Amino acid sequence: MDATAATPAAPAAGPEGPAAPRIVVGGALVRHGRVLAARRNAPESVAGRWEFPGGKAEPGETEARALERELLEELGVRARALTRLPGAWAVRPGLELRFWAAELLAGEPRALQDHDELRWLGPDELDTVDWIDHDRDVLPHVAELLLTAESPAPAEGAQGSDDTPPPGDAPSAE
Repeated sequence: MDATAATPAAPAAGPEGPAAPRIVVGGALVRHGRVLAARRNAPESVAGRWEFPGGKAEPGETEARALERELLEELGVRARALTRLPGAWAVRPGLELRFWAAELLAGEPRALQDHDELRWLGPDELDTVDWIDHDRDVLPHVAELLLTAESPAPAEGAQGSDDTPPPGDAPSAE
């Protein structure tokens, strides 16, 4: 996920009022009571810090679908977006970060893009890595998610659990 320091700037105004921000989705990918953390290798401002993987939603793409696509591209896994976690953060003017809970459907995550290390963390291990600031802000919600036995229902627009990737989606080469 392209992460930079969060700023409280508002989206640019157009003739019809403020423009809607472009959405960036981060995924709290959960498996067996643990969540996946990914260490950034670029840009320099965040290299070596940890985040929840994800990226920018394309125009017309639902947040859930964007997260599923990004996890396939960045990690080479099929996942299903479940529920949006509370909060939203201005990454920079016109760009808003939102986090989602997601479940792993198929594959073993690999650091294919933007990351050089992955770790599965339990609720008591979340503070053992140096999180990017806005990812750190969502940790209480992630910890609660990990401690909850119930799985949320899939989000509307989520891809579902079949084994066929959507057209055009393929894991990125290392």
